[in-house]
Amino acid sequence: MKTRALLFMLACAGCSQLMPVKDKAVHHLLEPLAPDRPLKAATPAIAVNRASLPSYLDAESLVVRRDGVLVTSDIDLWAEPLDDGISRVIAANLSRLTGSMNIQPVQRFTTLDYTHLLELRVSQFEGDTAGQMLLRGAWRLQPVTGDEVAEHAFRINVPMPPDSSDAKSRVKAMNEALLRLAREISMP
Repeated sequence: MKTRALLFMLACAGCSQLMPVKDKAVHHLLEPLAPDRPLKAATPAIAVNRASLPSYLDAESLVVRRDGVLVTSDIDLWAEPLDDGISRVIAANLSRLTGSMNIQPVQRFTTLDYTHLLELRVSQFEGDTAGQMLLRGAWRLQPVTGDEVAEHAFRINVPMPPDSSDAKSRVKAMNEALLRLAREISMP
C-alpha cells in the first residue's frame, strides 16, 4: 500500500512540472511607412544588401539604452532578424518612394538584374532616456559596374511620444527613422 501511495505522489509531482506555460513574448516586426502606391517603373533597379549591425543589436530582443547601459527585454522580441527587417523595410520604402518594382533585398533577386547595390552600415539604432530614437551609420549606393563610390554618413533622430517606455512606441519610432533614411537615400 505504501508503494502505491509513493508512486501516486511521484506521478502527481511529475505532472505538475509538465504543465503548459503561457508564452508572454510579443514579437515585433518593422513596417514600411511610405505611402503604398502602384509600382510601375523598372528603374532604379537596386538590391538592398543585408544591413551590417553592431553585435549588441544582432539579438532577438529589443534593446534600450538607459543611463549608458544597454537593456534587453525577455518579452519584447523581434519576429525576424533585425538586419533582415531593416533591409526589407528600406527596400519597401525606396520602392514606394520611387515607384520602382525592382528594389528588393539582395536575397530576393534570382539573377543579377540590378544596377546598384545599397550597402547599409548601422552603428546605433535604439531609443534613449531623453525620448529620442537614434539611427546612425553610413550608406553607399554602389553601381554594379564602375568605380567605387563614397559612403554617406547619416544621423537620424526621431522624437518619441512621452509614453515611449513601451516597445510598440519604440518600434513605431524605428519605422519612422527608416522612412527618413529611405528618403535621404532616394534624393542623392
